[in-house]
Amino acid sequence: MTKREAFLSVCVTLGMTLATLVALEIFLRVADFSELRNTLAERSLAYDFDAELGWMPVPNSSGVIKTFRTTDYKHNSLGLRDEELTADTRPTIMFLGDSFVWGVDSDAADRFTNLLKTKIPDQKILAAGVSGFGTDQEFLLLQRLWPKVKPAVVVLIFCSANDRLDNTTNKRYFNYYKPYFAIQPDGSVELMGQPVPRSQLLYYRENWLVRNLWLARLATDAYVRLRYPDVHVSDPTERLVGMIRDFVEGNGAKFLVGIQDHDEALTGYLEANRIPFVKLEGAPFYKEAIGWGPHWTPEGQKFVADRIFGLLSANQIILHDVAAQK
Repeated sequence: MTKREAFLSVCVTLGMTLATLVALEIFLRVADFSELRNTLAERSLAYDFDAELGWMPVPNSSGVIKTFRTTDYKHNSLGLRDEELTADTRPTIMFLGDSFVWGVDSDAADRFTNLLKTKIPDQKILAAGVSGFGTDQEFLLLQRLWPKVKPAVVVLIFCSANDRLDNTTNKRYFNYYKPYFAIQPDGSVELMGQPVPRSQLLYYRENWLVRNLWLARLATDAYVRLRYPDVHVSDPTERLVGMIRDFVEGNGAKFLVGIQDHDEALTGYLEANRIPFVKLEGAPFYKEAIGWGPHWTPEGQKFVADRIFGLLSANQIILHDVAAQK
């Protein structure tokens, strides 16, 4: 074969390869596979990668989020959707949870935590909720926030709809990776999955080539899935709740639980371990919000605020004269 023939052969090969890649790029764009979309959710709009927690709101960020409803949000310097925590003599009641505490589909003023601020002015109320978090991530967030907040009371809002699923895997919601706790053969519980791998969606957001070339998205997606496969573990939920209780009480604070909906196993565990709790089932929620979860309507938020107020009163956390006035 002459040099000219070899050159033409290489050109033909390169041309066919380029044509194939262009055709595949066009196919991927037209097919619009959900796995390759640059999906924007509450975990990507105002949230950022966190090697310990998986994701966390950007401190002092604000904007508009469209879920079932379109609402404004604003995070404080701790990355929490709440007012800036001030230093005064009032004790702090911290509410730990996921999107039900963060307030997806709710304006900040409508959330049960904000309603409680009016009901209990002699206590500071802090909404330490992060959308999509499981009980495992909430425990880790509690440990991170404790030195800065030092709450007198911690109320865990357990999401019956999905917290158990969150607690049994290393990846949730548009393939975002997260840490998890695995029960060991000797019965101990071990934190695993840290540092948390970066989701392919983070590559979409941060890398120009991956964001704009669907072939690069496909390659990135394949790499991430092969490098960090899905992990599923036995449900550690009750163990996690016990660990949170031990941490809170070990630091001299009180621990209570609110259960978003029906969960017999958790109810039995709380009763057996004498952990004060309240059932929040019956709170009105957006039944039309398919895909976003059964988040509470303004009426549901009022229902929850009243139930939590009763829990706090029954456990002598708020003054009896204040409870009588409300």
